[in-house]
Amino acid sequence: MGAQLRVYKQKIASAQTTKKITKAMELIAASRIQKAMTRVRASSPFARAVTRAVSAVATHSNIQHPLTTERAVIKRSAVVIFASDRGLAGAFNSQILREGLQLGELLRSEGREPVYFLVGRRAVGYFQFRQMPWAGEWSGDTDTPHFNTAEQIAGALLDAYDRGGDEEGGVDEIHLVFNRFVSMMTQEPETVRLLPLEVVEADEVAAEQAAPQQVYPLYEFEPSPEVVLDALLPVYVQSRVFNALLQSSAAKHAATQKAMKSASDNADNLITDYTRLRNNARQAEITQQIAEIVGGADALSSSK
Repeated sequence: MGAQLRVYKQKIASAQTTKKITKAMELIAASRIQKAMTRVRASSPFARAVTRAVSAVATHSNIQHPLTTERAVIKRSAVVIFASDRGLAGAFNSQILREGLQLGELLRSEGREPVYFLVGRRAVGYFQFRQMPWAGEWSGDTDTPHFNTAEQIAGALLDAYDRGGDEEGGVDEIHLVFNRFVSMMTQEPETVRLLPLEVVEADEVAAEQAAPQQVYPLYEFEPSPEVVLDALLPVYVQSRVFNALLQSSAAKHAATQKAMKSASDNADNLITDYTRLRNNARQAEITQQIAEIVGGADALSSSK
């Protein structure tokens, strides 16, 4: 009986230690979410403005630029998967990897070979374990992304896109797959086609007719639309990639906080269950000791 009590005490101590760790990780994730969301809110207007400007140039100049023109035959498609460097985030990494692989299967069914670019150690480890090929990887900067990481990713993607699907390592289109922060409890996988650029300004003009109170800017292009596009498109790609990194970072911290809160609650339940079992075992031990004392006293009295 004493051994059973020791086992329960060890399990209670282990659950209490686990709870301290998960509670600390929950608080750390909660403190990082606000900073991550501030960075997302700061980057989103610039990304939208650059997208609108590039779309305006492509719409109103009537030029055929390689980065805004749909290619006649799409042989290879880049799929950039934004995962995280660390785990303990619930289904954060598994759902984005599943989304990216499902997109790859869809592209393959349409006759397009997917070429994977991976962000985060979890994505790299997943592909390594399954011996799946990938074209590029970036890790170590997913918790608090820096803009130079977005520049490196954008440079690799633009280089592959410029080469085209006919050359080794080239692609004909680029897709981004990342977790978008919706709320503290919800993070949704999102897929965005980055290139070729989908022109949206014409649709916005149609929407303006339904909402005349919203006025869209007019653009003048100097020295020429071609030069403007050459300067804007790298900025556009970098801003969209950086925004995806920030969205993924905020979603990861929210998923970590939710997972750690669930782990802390489970630790509380274990502590309660083991405490009840320890008390039951202690009561049984006391009852047995009393029974032994009473039995011994009865034996002594009957022998006299």
